Amino acid sequence: MKICIVGLPQSGKSSLFSALTGLGAAAASAKGADPIAVVKVPDPRLEKLAAIFEPKKKTAASIEFVELQGLTAGDPAKASFSEQFLGKLRTADALLAVVRSFRDPVVPHPLNSVDARRDLAAVETELLLSDLAIVESRIEKLVKQVAAKKSDRDVRELAALEKCRTVLESETPLRRAGLSADEEGLLRGFRFLTQKPLIAVVNLDEDEIRREGEVLAPFLAWAEAGRAAVVGLSAKIEGEIGQLPEADAAGFRSDFGIARSALDRLIATAYRMMGLISFFTVGGDEVKAWTVSDGTVATRAAGVIHSDIERGFIRAEVVSYEQFIVRGDIAACRTDGTLRLEGKTYPVRDGDIINFRFAV
Repeated sequence: MKICIVGLPQSGKSSLFSALTGLGAAAASAKGADPIAVVKVPDPRLEKLAAIFEPKKKTAASIEFVELQGLTAGDPAKASFSEQFLGKLRTADALLAVVRSFRDPVVPHPLNSVDARRDLAAVETELLLSDLAIVESRIEKLVKQVAAKKSDRDVRELAALEKCRTVLESETPLRRAGLSADEEGLLRGFRFLTQKPLIAVVNLDEDEIRREGEVLAPFLAWAEAGRAAVVGLSAKIEGEIGQLPEADAAGFRSDFGIARSALDRLIATAYRMMGLISFFTVGGDEVKAWTVSDGTVATRAAGVIHSDIERGFIRAEVVSYEQFIVRGDIAACRTDGTLRLEGKTYPVRDGDIINFRFAV
């Protein structure tokens, strides 16, 4: 999974990137390139399973964070993202927009005033306009194609795009378009930006952390209307906590009323918005977490591990993480029936421990 971090200058996106990855921008990229870092997904279940099986190798799921450079400030009403910048955004699985709420006279806002809602609206407007430009350009071509030769696919695509245009012209992201599975398939290649999960990170100051609910309240209606998510945090404080030993970090978070790290919160939010779950494979050689979409059937989950396992799929031996932890042993789960056999169409559930039987 790839998450692109965007934000105006002085919004704190570089500080957030460093807090999430443990790397500074200079250490994470070549000169002039966008900083990139691959981060392991924290999962206490994986740690517990590794402690039980004591494998030679423990492998967590991972997320690639990219801090996109090149977004400059100007009049928000006239701002324009470059095509290169938009092209980079389209490669992401999810977008993380950092907007500034903290006030610091030493770090002036490039627009001379702090207004997180204004900055977020400016970013969202650019995403909407980008999608609308693509939709209108494609509609213009399809109208001519349909008039010359009416193919069923072109007719269906044109109808889907006209639906998208209506949604975008109402300043609504395509996440709210209610596209059917067929329409989704027809439009997948466009990689529309307002279809991607969007997480707004409101970068707070120390005082605002203690009244986070109050500060974030104005963003909640926006989040619900756009099927987006809002997370409040202080990138500066998260970075400072990240430099401490875990015992000290826990106490520091407690002082500020921070229950979970920024990384934990953002990954959990991204998984929820993208409908992702984790299942596990276990053994003496390796304990590993795998990420799939919620509702993925057993054969497809097997294919995530290796295409040969999907092709030769026979059965899946499955036990839930919770049931396994109670018994602490696969043999005990097999004996009492909590380890069960499932077929090709079994929908994998979050926390399943699976052994795939397959023929080569």
